Amino acid sequence: MGLSAGDALLVVDVQNDFCPGGALAVPEGDAVVPVVNRLAASFRNVILTQDWHPPEHLSFASSHPGRKPGDVVQAPYGEQMLWPDHCVQATHGAELHEALEVPRTCLVLRKGMDPVVDSYSAFFENGGSTPTGLRGYLEERRIGRIFVAGLAADFCVRYTALDARKVGLDVVVVEDAVRSIDVDGSLDAAWREMEQAGVRRAASREVARGGGT
Repeated sequence: MGLSAGDALLVVDVQNDFCPGGALAVPEGDAVVPVVNRLAASFRNVILTQDWHPPEHLSFASSHPGRKPGDVVQAPYGEQMLWPDHCVQATHGAELHEALEVPRTCLVLRKGMDPVVDSYSAFFENGGSTPTGLRGYLEERRIGRIFVAGLAADFCVRYTALDARKVGLDVVVVEDAVRSIDVDGSLDAAWREMEQAGVRRAASREVARGGGT
């Protein structure tokens, strides 16, 4: 799979709280790190995202007395699943995994900073009406295709990939560079939805052998 200057690697939320031992650990979440490191060497443009929540964020179950992680509440923008407190700004859990080696990173995008709006996607906050600015950045850099890696495949990777398609980007999810939570069949549903939207899948070996840009 040949790469060009119009391609970018988008690494979603590879943070301590989403890795084993973290507050919202994705099973084998840290297994994506060496794959991401290998991939990153083939790209001129690498973008990282971080969940970056203020304390008492709307998405935290602890912000809703009597509720627990996994419950769903009504937010102004629709249904919102509740999670354990995670990726709180300026904490160890919010930091990127220490083994990430991505020296070509050109942007670190922090999301979920509004205390009353969650943001799974790197492009829009939940509800789909408030952009993060990533689309404009990619347009300025003339990037038309993104390869998505990171955590978790059935949540933040999924919504990032779907929103990228909505704004007209070609999207490839690197299958061995993602891991999932898989709540009640959410992984199968995510792959179906992404496929229907035109998101392609590839293995990291197919991408990396395209060479650097």
